Amino acid sequence: MIDPRAIVEPGARIAEEVSIGPFSVIGPDVSIGRGTRIGPHVVITGHTDIGEDCRVYQFASLGEAPQDTGYRDEPTRLVIGDRNVIREYVTISRGTPKGGGVTRVGHDNLIMAYVHIAHDCEVGDHTTLANAASLAGHVQVQDRAILGGFTLVHQFCRIGTHAFTSMGAALNRDLPPYTLASGNYARAIGINKLGLNRRGFPPDTVHALHQAFRLLVRGRDRKGGMAAVEGLAAQVPEVARFVEFVRESKRGIVRTGKKHGSEV
Repeated sequence: MIDPRAIVEPGARIAEEVSIGPFSVIGPDVSIGRGTRIGPHVVITGHTDIGEDCRVYQFASLGEAPQDTGYRDEPTRLVIGDRNVIREYVTISRGTPKGGGVTRVGHDNLIMAYVHIAHDCEVGDHTTLANAASLAGHVQVQDRAILGGFTLVHQFCRIGTHAFTSMGAALNRDLPPYTLASGNYARAIGINKLGLNRRGFPPDTVHALHQAFRLLVRGRDRKGGMAAVEGLAAQVPEVARFVEFVRESKRGIVRTGKKHGSEV
């Protein structure tokens, strides 16, 4: 199932039922899991591991050297999980030594055309990165987050689980879980109620998250907001996750209003 016009370097580990299209180039340190389909004109290089049942479309570039001026050709890695769809012209770089050495993409993600995932990023499971979304280095995207087309994420930012960004959003702060953000620079709009309803979250949970958002994102008294939300966090696991994310933020979180780029 490997097209004779493809180049597969000696040493590459290709599992059963893998297909590789014409003019694709697979480097010697690449591992591709069972059932994965590689389209034409794809380049996979470096120490790159791709899981099972993925689909990689034409002109994608995976595992190339990071776009980091301090990188000196160290043997860093790119690890991609199972059942990912990686569309045309996607670029995913491998890690750097100063960032842990590994760029990771989890399972069941939809990575649309022209998306860039830079060195040392960590992308969870069941995420959607729409066309031309770009992650700078060291970005974390938690499970089931959705990034709208042309979303830009500053290095070292985190995006929480079930968060959502609109088209063209530019994030220079952490986006808490379950939160909707829009604009350049992005501001927090509210809880992603429509998305949570579609995913079966109970109305009481969505309401509790709205209360947490009002206290910790819309409000300006972080200490008072934390104290006020503690009881709610003890009862609702999603609120506890929201509170933990805000408490652990090093860059500050995306806020509402004109000063949305300021620290919490």
